[in-house]
Amino acid sequence: MREAAFVKWNKEKWRRLEELVARRGADITPDEASALYIELNDDLSYARTFYPGAQVTAYLNTLAAGMHRHIYRNQRTGMGRFITFWSTELPLLMAATRKQLAISAAVFAVAVIIGGLSARFDTTFTRLIMGDGYVNMTLENIKEGKPMAVYGNSPMMDMFFGITFNNIMVSFYAFAMGLLLSYGTWLILVQNGIMLGAFQYFMYEQGVLHESLRSIWLHGTIEISCIVIAGAAGIVMGNSILFPGTYTRLASFRRGAIKGVKIVMGLVPCFILAGFIESFITRRSDTMHPVLNIAIIGGSMAFIIGYFILYPYHVERTHRIHRATPTA
Repeated sequence: MREAAFVKWNKEKWRRLEELVARRGADITPDEASALYIELNDDLSYARTFYPGAQVTAYLNTLAAGMHRHIYRNQRTGMGRFITFWSTELPLLMAATRKQLAISAAVFAVAVIIGGLSARFDTTFTRLIMGDGYVNMTLENIKEGKPMAVYGNSPMMDMFFGITFNNIMVSFYAFAMGLLLSYGTWLILVQNGIMLGAFQYFMYEQGVLHESLRSIWLHGTIEISCIVIAGAAGIVMGNSILFPGTYTRLASFRRGAIKGVKIVMGLVPCFILAGFIESFITRRSDTMHPVLNIAIIGGSMAFIIGYFILYPYHVERTHRIHRATPTA
């Protein structure tokens, strides 16, 4: 690319960065500034390679130095950084990811339907998906009048650590498979959705759907929702490779990967909560008062919708108003 074309292509972005440095970055967060700094360094590396000694290279070097000072002067640490992540940064990421979240939820929902229909029309499908051992054990539990006894067969603490670790690994796996241009993430969502659909139809077929819904969704409301959100993070990373836009493909991938990792890290406490519910509460679902059961499921659903869907709209709107307000 000719130097003049390189300048013309990027001049609006650089002018924006100049304004941010001059105004001390009043309208962006430190993490947004860090993402811009990474992109600016890509431009600087390109300029040093193809236009050594040129005026544009010196200009970018000066601009990068200014951005560097801004980032390290304003970088938050400790409790302030922790609070900012949960109150602002993660919600803003979820607001920017709502399209990918809708796609992830749609893929999962379609897979659940496919799983249910497959179990309906193929009597061997559930065994193929769940395994003979699990199906036979569940049938024995149903005969004994305890269809959800599987949740009470293991020591609570062992179950908690095992389930929590497994759920976290599933979410990271769903995210990491986004490296396969988003299609790997789609595959994980489809696998988990089909498994859920097949299992729920199996419980319906055995006449214990009500009991399974009361038990499974105590922890499953958070657990399944978080897998879908992790899928959205994987799609974000995969799309950053497929559709780099005005960025270089490497710069776009870096941005997408950072966003995805932050979303998945934000899900870890949710998986811990889901693991706690599954290990210590779900095993008591058969003796639990229906009001308490509904309260836990409803509270879990309210938390997921409130924090990951509704609250991001509020934070995004507040952030947009702040950015539009002139500073002195």
